[in-house]
Amino acid sequence: MLRTVDSLNGYTIQATDDELGSVKEVYFDDERWGVRYLVVETGSWLSSRKVLISPYSIKNIDDEDETIEVSLTRDQVKNSPDIDTHKPISRQLEGDYSQYYGYGNYWTGPYLWGVAGYPEFPLPEGGNVPPVAERPEDLAERVADQPQDSHLRSSDKVGGYHILGTDEEIGHVKDFLFDDKDWAIRYLLVDTRNWWPGGKKVLLATRWIERIDWTDSTVQTKLTREQIKNSPEYDEDVPLDRDYETRLHDFYGKEGYWD
Repeated sequence: MLRTVDSLNGYTIQATDDELGSVKEVYFDDERWGVRYLVVETGSWLSSRKVLISPYSIKNIDDEDETIEVSLTRDQVKNSPDIDTHKPISRQLEGDYSQYYGYGNYWTGPYLWGVAGYPEFPLPEGGNVPPVAERPEDLAERVADQPQDSHLRSSDKVGGYHILGTDEEIGHVKDFLFDDKDWAIRYLLVDTRNWWPGGKKVLLATRWIERIDWTDSTVQTKLTREQIKNSPEYDEDVPLDRDYETRLHDFYGKEGYWD
């Protein structure tokens, strides 16, 4: 199921023994576009410390009760590595976090979650993983060349980034849509009304993004303003289905990520 990142904001994180806190934002990586952590504000029981919760631990999302159930205890979270969410998170800190919980390092394998296509824990025996565009040996070489290069980005900070087409600005980032099974971000939700009065909201697939400039707070794509203007409008009040996704990809002449 595809859902927005903003839809999780404020959801209560329910541990096996008690509540942990509420979701404030997420961290995602800008290479494979996976949601890597929920940033959770713990409240008074842990002096309002913010902690990271990995999708590896998530068992269920209950939209009716607005809760996210995780396979962790309060003590586990209390004793987890203290990571300052106001500073860049290095691969070393991520490694310490993964080692503490016993997770794998998602950045060391050829798939979205390292050795698997989904954040399964314990790790699968093998075999049931999806294909990837990059050869494992090429990915391993790239990771070895940049062992400390973390690509984690804050959803709160990237929200509002201007999106540049080949000719002009086409809008700004309003939200992110991700698959809550593999936690892959599939689309940026783009609001065009900053240049088009009475304009609309459209989706920009992460596969169509050329680069992100963190200095200028911009996202670059090869699409044009005219293409965006004529693309299928996205209605936030209507559940996103495969029919809409197919129409969107057909409009741009792009293959779907599901193909």
